[in-house]
Amino acid sequence: MTVYDRFVKKAVSDYLDHDRFSEVKDVVSDEIVARRESNPYEAGGVGTLAEKSVHAILKNYIEPDRDCHEVALDGFFADICKDGHVTEIQTAHLGKLRDKLAVFLNNYTVTVVYPMAVNKWISYIDGKKQTAFRMSPVHMNEYYAFEELYGLKGLLQNPNLRIHLYMMDMEEYKIKVAKRRRKRGSGYERYDRVPLGIREIIEFNCVNDYLRVVPPELEGEFTSADLAAAAGISRSFASLVLNVLNDIGVVKRVGKKGNSYVYVTAY
Repeated sequence: MTVYDRFVKKAVSDYLDHDRFSEVKDVVSDEIVARRESNPYEAGGVGTLAEKSVHAILKNYIEPDRDCHEVALDGFFADICKDGHVTEIQTAHLGKLRDKLAVFLNNYTVTVVYPMAVNKWISYIDGKKQTAFRMSPVHMNEYYAFEELYGLKGLLQNPNLRIHLYMMDMEEYKIKVAKRRRKRGSGYERYDRVPLGIREIIEFNCVNDYLRVVPPELEGEFTSADLAAAAGISRSFASLVLNVLNDIGVVKRVGKKGNSYVYVTAY
C-alpha cells in the first residue's frame, strides 16, 4: 500500500458527510468524463462546458436539484438559486465575482463557496504515463483565504453576503503541454482537481465571524508581527489579513509602532 493509499484510508473517517459526498462525486465524475469524450456543445448546458471537477461536484453536493443550477438572474447566471438564496462556487480569483455580487446582493442573500486544499496530492501526466501521487508541501488554512478575500473588499461587510470556506483534501492532475504553450515552470499545467472529502466548513456569515482569525491572546493593542507569531503565519500574510479585517471593521488602526500599524479589535 502506498503512502497515498494509507492516507486516503485513514482520512475517510475525518470527512464530513462522506457517504453522500462520495455518491455525488461518483455520479458527477462519470458525467464529466463522458462530457469530455463527446462534443461538449451537445453534452453540456450553460456553465458546464468547461466545468472542472471540484466546482461540479460541490454544486451537486450543495444542491441536488439541478433545476436550481445555472439560473439566469439579473443579467448573470447563478451557480445555484433556490428560495431567494444564491450560491456561487468560486475555486479561485474571488475578485471576478465583484460585478455579479454587486447586482445579486441588492435582492438576494448570497453564499460564496471557496474550496481550499488542506492536503493536496499531485500527479503528473505525460501522454499515457502518470506519476504516483506526492503530497504538496502547502497546506491551506483560513488565513490563505484572505489573499482571495482581498478582491472582495468593500463587499464583505454586506449583511446579505456569506463566505463559506470548504476545507478539503484533493487530488491534482498536471498535464504536460507543448513547448509553444508553456509558461514559466516545468512544462506542466493543472488539468483538474478532484476532491477527496470535506474536512471542515468555515463559515463567515456575519462580520463578527471574522473575529475567529484573531487569536484570543491578542488582547489590547497588537501589530501584524503579533498576529503572525500567535497564528503561526508569515508577517506578509498577517498584514494582508489585518488589511481586510480593518476594511470590514473587525479591527481598527489606532496608531503606529515604528513602521507597523497598531490594531485593536472593534467588537
